[in-house]
Amino acid sequence: MKLDVKICGLSTAEAVDRAVARGASHIGFIFFEKSPRNIAPEIAGELADRVRGRVKIVAVTVDAGDEELDDIVSLLRPDILQLHGHETPERILHIKAIYGLPVMKVFSIREQADLDRVDPFIGVADRFLFDAKAPKGSQLPGGNGVSFDWSLMRSLDEGVDYMLSGGLNKDNVALALASTRATGIDVSSGVESAPGVKDLGMIDAFFDAVADAAPKKR
Repeated sequence: MKLDVKICGLSTAEAVDRAVARGASHIGFIFFEKSPRNIAPEIAGELADRVRGRVKIVAVTVDAGDEELDDIVSLLRPDILQLHGHETPERILHIKAIYGLPVMKVFSIREQADLDRVDPFIGVADRFLFDAKAPKGSQLPGGNGVSFDWSLMRSLDEGVDYMLSGGLNKDNVALALASTRATGIDVSSGVESAPGVKDLGMIDAFFDAVADAAPKKR
């Protein structure tokens, strides 16, 4: 199985083009005002149009209401909605019914109890993304550049399809893949020279590291 690679928090044409050229399967745009990676839906839509049909376009939101989602969906035309807030299974079903799009639900992980919350969402969310729980004082639910204990993933049911996120970079992605059954990986701050500033050289280095690690994983 080919590994999915998602580059998230994109905001420039150069970074979008480089991510896709290097083999990204997914690109993510973040719609959360507190994030340094926040982007207007109309700009995200223009960037997505550059590569539409070549990769999966992901809209990342945090407890967004229907009105906000209406704008994002109409202007970006995403392939996937990634929900990074406190959405309930009922809320996810509501969103899927309105927009007819698959949903990737994010869980922030620090300890086993955090993974125990996944069960009610199995069969509701189309895929999961496991990220590290935000450090104390952070206002961001993700993109904090920290990882979690990947050995916790061994307790997860083998039928659960998930992407792994949280502090991934060129130096640790091989270990992350070797330690988990993740079918995809998600990186944002790990390819940035400053918060929200994607570095083309770091994108290249990350994909080089993934290419070296993936054959050992698969």
